Amino acid sequence: MMSRFPSGVAVVTTFDRHGAPRGMTCSSLCSATLDPPTLLVCLRADGPTAEAVAAHGRFAVNLLHSHGRSAAELFSSGLAHRFSLVPWERSATGSGPHLPDHAHTAADCSVVQTIPTGAHLIVLGHPTTIVRYSSGPPLLYGLRDYHPWPQLTPERALPGP
Repeated sequence: MMSRFPSGVAVVTTFDRHGAPRGMTCSSLCSATLDPPTLLVCLRADGPTAEAVAAHGRFAVNLLHSHGRSAAELFSSGLAHRFSLVPWERSATGSGPHLPDHAHTAADCSVVQTIPTGAHLIVLGHPTTIVRYSSGPPLLYGLRDYHPWPQLTPERALPGP
């Protein structure tokens, strides 16, 4: 059922105890509350990213644009050296690496709560900084594949107010 529910694609990043960057592709992301602003991400509990997020107490959410598919695939692979294959920069807050060539927006977050559930770790975080990199359309994941957000043509546009 969930493969038929398209969602945006993000790469969640952080730094481990030794300062090494960690990250993984994540399509389980949502706004949990508006007041205070809180994001919810689900990470594979036995992975190095979840462990590093819990230890570091901070993370970044990189929302990928339509040309970010290569980053999505890279960060969903098991490659240990993925950060050497993609341009990244340190965020101003030190939360986690930003992927400016692949993300349209990045949010630095501080961990508010973690909740283990099954094979995943639910992480709630308060965004502290939001950086906009491009205005390109977002990358979606659905039907077990990546797709760009469809551009609306005048025939498909919704009527205005």
